[in-house]
Amino acid sequence: MSDTDSRPEDSPKKKKIPLPWVWVAATALLCTVFTFALVPSAAAQGNNPPNPAAAGSSSQIRRYTSIIQNVFDFIQRNYVEEVDPKVIFEGAMNGMLNSLGDPYSVFMPESEMSDITDTTQGNFGGVGLLINKPVGERSDGKPAYVEVASPIEDTPGWRAGINPGDLIIEINGESTDVLSMDEVLARLRGPPGIDVRLLIRRGERLEFPVTLTRAIIEVPTAKHDMIGDIGYLNLLTFTPYTADRAREAINDFKSKNYKSLILDLRNNHGGLLNSAVDVSSLFLNGGLVVRIKSRIPSENRDFNAGRFPSVPADIPVIVLINRGSASASEIVAGALKDRGRAYLVGEKSYGKGSVQQVYPLDTVGFKLTTALYYTPSDVNIDKIGIPPDREVKFPEYTEADAEQLNSLINANRIPDFIAQNPNANAAQVEAFAQTLEREYRLNLSLLKRLIRNEQYRTAIAPVYDLEYDVQLQEAVNILRSGAYPGLMQNTRTLKALQEDTLSELPLAS
Repeated sequence: MSDTDSRPEDSPKKKKIPLPWVWVAATALLCTVFTFALVPSAAAQGNNPPNPAAAGSSSQIRRYTSIIQNVFDFIQRNYVEEVDPKVIFEGAMNGMLNSLGDPYSVFMPESEMSDITDTTQGNFGGVGLLINKPVGERSDGKPAYVEVASPIEDTPGWRAGINPGDLIIEINGESTDVLSMDEVLARLRGPPGIDVRLLIRRGERLEFPVTLTRAIIEVPTAKHDMIGDIGYLNLLTFTPYTADRAREAINDFKSKNYKSLILDLRNNHGGLLNSAVDVSSLFLNGGLVVRIKSRIPSENRDFNAGRFPSVPADIPVIVLINRGSASASEIVAGALKDRGRAYLVGEKSYGKGSVQQVYPLDTVGFKLTTALYYTPSDVNIDKIGIPPDREVKFPEYTEADAEQLNSLINANRIPDFIAQNPNANAAQVEAFAQTLEREYRLNLSLLKRLIRNEQYRTAIAPVYDLEYDVQLQEAVNILRSGAYPGLMQNTRTLKALQEDTLSELPLAS
């Protein structure tokens, strides 16, 4: 079971419709389409076709849906081999949505609909393991077994002592080498209370059986800890539980007398719109969080913060963003920046300023962009992103560095070192990194980060790593130096930054 990569957005409608009713409505829509498609072929190919300029007219809709139905029937009757109608249906759905040229409007097969449901509900039946699986054959010729990335705390997998880096060799007697990721997930997930038998391999020789009983697993959404008197809150995604988990973290910070707070939204791909609004409400005392603008005027809507923030106004807040911060995380970052509530550190965010709704069709469905969102200063950041107030980048490498890095990876030096020194301390990591620096002439900080990443592949990673995280280091330095109040006086809204950029453009002559 792995965390979802999809980016579902909550519907901007005023009332959330239960999935069964959405399914009924979507099915009714599909039936209507097929009713239109029953128009005879002669009518579809009439001598007086509708005016092409009148795009979207009812006559055009009837004409094209009729053609689609006729082609579907023709393929079924005349193609050289018998074709599963599901294959044709899914191909047609993919084609229609791909024709929009919108990467977020997509057909969703059954496995992706399942992932969407996990995020929108915030939980699922499973064993509590985040996993990876190689696609195709491994380059080293070894079987493509499932690897455990991390057990989720307080779940059956975690309580059974399964570790990061363990391989799942078998599930209920089936080798995972021959199973696809969807097939693996189908065997690990399911109704709670059912036993799942795993064969685990640890290291080169140790193999042992484990029986896990499925339970309700909450999608991991937040991690937190203290950095001295600074509360550190890392939000992984936005589910129905995210605001509650963030509030619990803030209450923990209060009990430990925190003086400031760092909200880490790096690599947070987004999630539910309502969840982003609820998280923003933890920091804002009323007022606009985000505005939704649709093609349909009645769908336009303002989302406002509540009146009782959990974080007092005198607590300094820094938000960390990077190129992996998208969608719902950009709503939060944009709201806190435009409202003058936080200072942004890191890299420009991804730039996804659109809202999608998911429409189920039986076991499959589709996701459609239905609106754009605007920050409190009335800026849409789609394909633009949110710039940080202070840019901090990790060391980047040149083409020559890339060749050296490729040699290092192929030599397997770092995995071999960690295999021999699984509990390597900071001094050992430093010494090994210096050895690699001399041999491969790569940036020392990059090498140490690669070594740490390999360590965390086979052990539970800490909530934060201040020693190697330069963006987090900068946030901590700002808060501890006392520079925060002065920096906040000079921050600009996204609207002001956009206007400055436009004013700097050369005038056309």
